[in-house]
Amino acid sequence: MSLRYRIYNLIEPRKENPISRAYDWLMLIAIAVGIFPLMFREHYRIFFFFDVFSGFCFIIDYVLRWITADIRSGKQRAADFLIYPFTPMAIVDLLSILPTINLLNPTFKVMRVSRLLKLLRVIKVIRYYEPLEIIMAVIRKQKRILYTVLSLSIFYVFLTALIMFNAEEERLFDDFFDAFYWAACTLTTVGYGDIYPISDVGRIISIISSMVGIAIIALPSGIITAGYMDELRSRKEKKSTN
Repeated sequence: MSLRYRIYNLIEPRKENPISRAYDWLMLIAIAVGIFPLMFREHYRIFFFFDVFSGFCFIIDYVLRWITADIRSGKQRAADFLIYPFTPMAIVDLLSILPTINLLNPTFKVMRVSRLLKLLRVIKVIRYYEPLEIIMAVIRKQKRILYTVLSLSIFYVFLTALIMFNAEEERLFDDFFDAFYWAACTLTTVGYGDIYPISDVGRIISIISSMVGIAIIALPSGIITAGYMDELRSRKEKKSTN
């Protein structure tokens, strides 16, 4: 086995491979250390070392994934090395490294932008934490159904907002956006309580909207749960056949 294939087997999540799992945990620690300073307004000196450590890990990971891009694609093409930097996760990886460069070189330092870019490091957790990776795989497989549910939800919110905007006699809403905001809160059963119907007609519409909203919100939960169980089952069968 060549060195690049060994690197590929190291950086790709493989639960049955202890070394690969150790690498995943190292990257999870680097991500946690990298976003920990975002929990504070003050900047302590130890945060500098946190950024350097996490940034160093991210740079090494980025380079290793780049040099094994052709193996990951399975097509063994030279073009894979050119395509990889423009893939979504590679862009996230690169933007996650920029805050460390800003820290080491004050010329590039823009504090607000640097803190916002550090938030992208949270997305990297998906790659190294298997349950989240499975959830993302389920979403990709069920995206058509989920898009349909999302479209239904948006249409229902718009329809409810339109009805309530014209039905509420006491001028509860200053504009249509307020009605849309209220309908979205009702659909998701959040209920902040800052806007609520006053008239009897408005209250009846609110009751109906809440009951239907619960059913619509439950749809994606059931789809993702069923897909998650199917994905776990298929992965176990694949591991048993290997």
